[in-house]
Amino acid sequence: MGPLQGVKIIEVGGIGPGPFCGMMLSDMGAEIVRVERTGQFAIAAPKFDVLLRNRRSVVIDLRKEEGVSALLKMVEQADALQEGFRPGVMEKLGLGPDVCLKRNPRLVYGRMTGWGQEGPLAKAAGHDINYISLSGALHAIGRKGENPIPPLNLVGDFGGGGMMLAFGMACALFEAQKSGKGQVVDAAMIDGSAALMAMMYGFRASGYWEDERGSNMVDGGAHFYDTYETADGKYVSVGSIEPQFYALLLQHTGIDDPDFQNQHDKAKWPAFKARLTEVFKTKTRDEWCRIMEGTDVCFAPVLSLDEAKDHPQCRTRNTFIELDGVLQPAPAPRFSRTTPDTPKPPPPVGGDTEAVLADFGLGTDDIEALKAAGAI
Repeated sequence: MGPLQGVKIIEVGGIGPGPFCGMMLSDMGAEIVRVERTGQFAIAAPKFDVLLRNRRSVVIDLRKEEGVSALLKMVEQADALQEGFRPGVMEKLGLGPDVCLKRNPRLVYGRMTGWGQEGPLAKAAGHDINYISLSGALHAIGRKGENPIPPLNLVGDFGGGGMMLAFGMACALFEAQKSGKGQVVDAAMIDGSAALMAMMYGFRASGYWEDERGSNMVDGGAHFYDTYETADGKYVSVGSIEPQFYALLLQHTGIDDPDFQNQHDKAKWPAFKARLTEVFKTKTRDEWCRIMEGTDVCFAPVLSLDEAKDHPQCRTRNTFIELDGVLQPAPAPRFSRTTPDTPKPPPPVGGDTEAVLADFGLGTDDIEALKAAGAI
């Protein structure tokens, strides 16, 4: 089940954003075969590598001509291929898009890089924190007068990288159904993280957004859009932007100072925030939840990874699932008709090699020859 049921994708093994893209697509029903390179084995048990769920796994040595030949035979029957190497690596292996599209003109060839396929940094190493530095995203995240704060690796790797590649591949697969032609999808985390900043760039151009972190409405500068510590050392979040929601914030915190009606006077924000900081420390997080949760204050407790699964909203939505004893997010988004199946746990590395090769048309003699050559 799932809206991508029947789509065959080859994922050339990588880390981080590439596997996240594969998880997104496989969660939606795509049949994904992950090709691992020989010697690239996980340190922990496979079940903990949540990004690799819902796949079959083969190990092929792509440094050997026989291994490349085997993968190209698989490409002939695939709808898409995704890879996450630096520019030129797949071409050097003999698996670049020109070669693959010649073998299968309908193929969607998805490429994931940090800097993109061209430019002065294209072949340089980097990580999420570096890519979002150049897109302007990292500069905007953090407290005023303090260092920028890395937002985990959500903005570059996953939001601006893996999810953008999944979106691009889904778009290209849709188009290929109409045109009968494949194409290359070039997803770069510098581009994707810049796209995530579209609203802020628009605000900046209008003069509304100050190019200093911690000075704006949704970056922690405003007193009505921030987190606050409670009496028990935990935290709550408020996002009372609209005037009717802001009025409820003042009502439920017991603040009747008329000066607080100047909600958008930035000069007053530090003083307003100091007052709210004092107020929120007078009660525990649970006490504030009883007062505000479920109201239109736009309020939520800040939950830890261990706590999130137990919140009634998450339980009702089945936001989290457990596979082989490992808690993890459920597939998203939801569909009214083509509901995806429950994901399968990540496979052992290379556990499906012979079965997958047979499914892609390689005979017993072919598989034995690959073994003899050390290619599998």
